[in-house]
This record gives sequence, structure tokens and C-alpha cells, in this order.
Amino acid sequence: MDMEPKIDIQLTEAEMRAMLCADVRRGLSGPRKWLPSKWFYDARGSKLFDAITELPEYYPTRTERALLHTSAVEIAIAAAGAAELVELGSGSSEKTRLLLSSLSERGSLRSYVPLDVSESALRAAVGWINEEFPQLEIHAMVSDFTNKLDRLPCRGRRIIVLLGGTLGNLTPAERAEFFGRIHEVLHTGEQLLLGVGLVTDPAVMVPAYDDAAGVTAEFNRNILQVVNNRLGADFEPDRFAHVALWDADNEWIEMRLEATVDMTVTVADLDLVIEFAAGEQLRTEISAKFRLTAFYDELAAAGFRVQRSWTDPADRFAVVLAGR
Repeated sequence: MDMEPKIDIQLTEAEMRAMLCADVRRGLSGPRKWLPSKWFYDARGSKLFDAITELPEYYPTRTERALLHTSAVEIAIAAAGAAELVELGSGSSEKTRLLLSSLSERGSLRSYVPLDVSESALRAAVGWINEEFPQLEIHAMVSDFTNKLDRLPCRGRRIIVLLGGTLGNLTPAERAEFFGRIHEVLHTGEQLLLGVGLVTDPAVMVPAYDDAAGVTAEFNRNILQVVNNRLGADFEPDRFAHVALWDADNEWIEMRLEATVDMTVTVADLDLVIEFAAGEQLRTEISAKFRLTAFYDELAAAGFRVQRSWTDPADRFAVVLAGR
């Protein structure tokens, strides 16, 4: 019998606003300005990111999708017995279709728990998932995967999934904290599946974040529009230039916005005045790329055992399965 999907709102609009206020005050008040990349994703930002994933320069999404297509059956075999798939930062859940299909065919999967900060994205995903996989119990959660992990449901052996290279948005210290929390949440025998970008030629990596059509530039500037819309700020996004570069020391791509002129910005709702000098930069995202041996060490330090990994033929992306 078909089951009605459940959508659990664990992150209210008031909580989201409080988080944004705290991030804007903390990130824009210091000498080195920054904003967390999660604030890219209002409705316009989500549409722009979807457009980015279709650009010729942006290889990560299509590489991961192809990798999942060729390895989904092997992943399902390695995760045999998993009764519940929990996806962090699920978004549209499009790539997860391959995993849901392969795990369902093996007969053990009974429920799917997509978790995302965007309620609209979750509701859209829940609609098609419920139609395509009516046998699955769907428990969607509006939440931030960087906290509240202790609220994840447990209806049998779980596999927690984080795809799309999202892990790369965390600094090494943040990753260690995240892995530690996941390890605490999972029970012995449960698993973690991660999609991560690998270190490759900067001539390939940088254009993926600085496309010729300028879509990524608009996506980057949209974070300022989010602050304008939600907190009454008066940023003029077109007066900021998009910057993407490879930081070889940290082995991550860094996206920044550079003020093209001296300006004063007011965030009315915070009673905050911010001065920008011409040429001053605001960091909006890091996207770490990994070397597998060092990445395995990070997982091991948190108590995980790497069970299997899959990489594309060009060694640009990997999917790693680890056990608790």
C-alpha cells in the first residue's frame, strides 16, 4: 500500500533568519570578509546552480552522475541490507534515483530520508520520488545537515549519503567535526557514502567555477541579493567582480567577490554599516579537492573504515563508501 510522504520542518523561517543574521554580522564585521556558501540557495540561486551543472566547463555534476550510473549496482551490493537511505543536502534528489533504484531492487530498502534547508526543493523532490518509488516510506526533513544530526530517524540499518562534492565546502576542521558527529549518530554496521572532487589540473578545475557565459558570476553575486532581500541590505551586486582561483596550499577552489569601487553598504535589519575599499574581496565559497589517501586518513581519524571507492576514468571525482 502506498504511504503518504512526511515532511518534517525542523528548521523554521525564524531559525533560518537568525542563522543568516549571525553569519552576516560575523562574516562582514571583521577585516577579512566572508559569507557561508549555503546562503547562495534562494529560489534564484537554486535555478542558477542548476544552470551551472549543465555548463560545458562544470564537470563535477556530470562526472559524478556518470560514476553513479556505472557503479550504482556495486554500491548497492556493498551496502546490501541497508533499510534506510538518509541523504544530506539532497536538493532535487535527481542523482539519488540511481541509488534508490539499485537498493530497492535488492529488496532491503524501505525508507528514504532526504534532508535539505530548502523546503521548496524537498517538496518538489518528494513528489516525483513518491510516484517513482511508491513502496518507500519517505520522511523529508527541512534542516541544516551541519547540525541537528541527532534528530535523524532510524528505522533499520542506515546508509547516510552526501553527494555533489558538498563536503568540499567545509574546512578541514569543519570536516573533522562533521565526521565526528556522523560517527556518533551511526550505529555499528551502518555506512556513509560520500561524493568528493579530486585534485586535478587547475586548468580544468578553475573554469568549472568561472565559466565563459558568466553564469557562475551571477550565482556568486546572488548571495548579496539574498542579504538584500532578507535583511534589508543595499548591496549593489553589479559593482562586485566574480573571482575564482585555485589555492594550491589548501588545495581548494576559492570563490570571491571583489569590490570594483570604494563603497559603503548598510544592512538595515542589523543596524550594520560595512565599508568596502576598491579591490577588497569577500570570500563566498571554498570547494576543497581531495587526494584519496589523505581523505581515507580523515575518515579513519573519525573512526570510519573505508570499504570501497569508485573513481571516474580521468580521476576527477570519487565516490567513497565507509563503514562505522
